Amino acid sequence: MRSMNFFKKLFSSQSEKKIDKGLDKSKKSFFSKIKKSIAGKSKVDASFLDELEEIFIGADVGVSTTIKIIDKLEERVARHKYINTDDLNKILKDEITKILEVSNDDFKEVEISNEGPYVIMIVGVNGVGKTTTIGKLANKFRNAGKSVIIGAADTFRAGAIDQLEVWAKRAKVDIVKQQMGSDPASVVHDTLNSSISKKADIVLIDTAGRLHNKVNLMNELSKIKRVMSKVISDAPHEILLVLDGSTGQNAFEQAKKFIESTNVNSLAITKLDGTAKGGVVIGICDQFQIPVKYIGIGEGIDDMKIFDSKNFINSFFN
Repeated sequence: MRSMNFFKKLFSSQSEKKIDKGLDKSKKSFFSKIKKSIAGKSKVDASFLDELEEIFIGADVGVSTTIKIIDKLEERVARHKYINTDDLNKILKDEITKILEVSNDDFKEVEISNEGPYVIMIVGVNGVGKTTTIGKLANKFRNAGKSVIIGAADTFRAGAIDQLEVWAKRAKVDIVKQQMGSDPASVVHDTLNSSISKKADIVLIDTAGRLHNKVNLMNELSKIKRVMSKVISDAPHEILLVLDGSTGQNAFEQAKKFIESTNVNSLAITKLDGTAKGGVVIGICDQFQIPVKYIGIGEGIDDMKIFDSKNFINSFFN
């Protein structure tokens, strides 16, 4: 049995002010537009709903999620002849909260056991911040007193191994690597054996980020998972998909491709500090029903934060 939950403790000291600052562009654009649109409204008419729809789609919430929110708003407003700004605000907040409930607090527990390390396989296309995410997570876990090993299984992209080595040094954790062009599954095999011999708590496995066709992607990830399970029977314990929040609809397409190809069960959305399209978090939660576990809100080594849906919503609506 896996035990010893430490995740809440790990991220409990994170500053809400830092998160607010990191999401400032989205707050000023997306949610301030909603507030302006709501201000002074005493009734919800077709022109207001059209305006609201435009704001949501412009923030990359996604068409189907936007329609769902607008429909719910209409449904709730239909029960009342008049509605004030506070009520409208509350209705929108409630509906977005329901969508983000998939990213609940219970999920955020990583369970370490004496039976072997907790293995996280990180997937995603090149350029989304996958390597950076691995480095930042390694740093977080090490600062929490956990021993971490990184497996450099992206043997395809030029510079990937070197870049990961730099992050491993910054985070002061071990890295297992082979030459560029090596079989990724062989790197994974070595990494897991090393993690067992060194009694590591957490293993972070990088994977190639090239855009395959779906069959090749599925085959490569399946092979890595098969090799993992031969060394640690229930590995990987988590498959974390990294998405670039600033790419909007492209993030949806990437998510769809990876989710169809492997059993993704958590998400990290990066680069939210550089975009006004924070609405992508809402759309992705709704479309895929997979929890957003981390958000990247800056370039510093400490700028990978656990995603707290309540803090996320409060930072926008307050």
